[in-house]
Amino acid sequence: MTHIAVVDYGMGNLRSVAKAFEYVAPHARVEVTRDPAVVASADRVVFPGQGAMPDCMRELEATGLREAVLQAAREKPFLGICIGLQMLFEWSEEGGVAGLGVLPGKVLRFPSQGMMDADGRKLKVPHMGWNQVYPVIDHPLWRGIATDARFYFVHSYYPEPGRPALVAGYSLYPFAFTCAVAQGNLFAVQFHPEKSQAAGLRLLANFVAWDGAYDGAGAFS
Repeated sequence: MTHIAVVDYGMGNLRSVAKAFEYVAPHARVEVTRDPAVVASADRVVFPGQGAMPDCMRELEATGLREAVLQAAREKPFLGICIGLQMLFEWSEEGGVAGLGVLPGKVLRFPSQGMMDADGRKLKVPHMGWNQVYPVIDHPLWRGIATDARFYFVHSYYPEPGRPALVAGYSLYPFAFTCAVAQGNLFAVQFHPEKSQAAGLRLLANFVAWDGAYDGAGAFS
């Protein structure tokens, strides 16, 4: 039986993430956990979260989960969601705090001025609601998902990877920003797949089936 650990460091209600995985993988063992030993023993790890970056980093340290998350990000199929994506980078403009440094790059805030859509209407920050996502690599987690599928977003900050090869997908608000990254056994998204209906559930099902192999080669076609 596949064991999926959903990391709970006290930031956000993770039940919706767990329920989505239980739906797409009814024979898997899905466990929301604060126990580093459970994270270490799981077959695959999901790293979600909500809230401000400084609070999330502080709580991750306080719960003793930092090293378990770092190890999982190196060794097994690993999925970051929302703030769980942002925390993987080196630094965030939100609070000017260091992240986990798993991935090179930084996290930036959407500009507070001059954000307009194609019709000249002012765009709000946070970016909230449904938006199209465009894959740029041929990755197992994109299988069966349309190249312009809509996913659900709630965020004011976005990642700017230090290496272009990390970018797995982008969205527009109004400029192109990275909303998915991939490196080896790690995949992370800025949007909420657990709230994104059919496309989101397909991504989660793909993660459950994924063996963690990805060589970083291959443009999306």
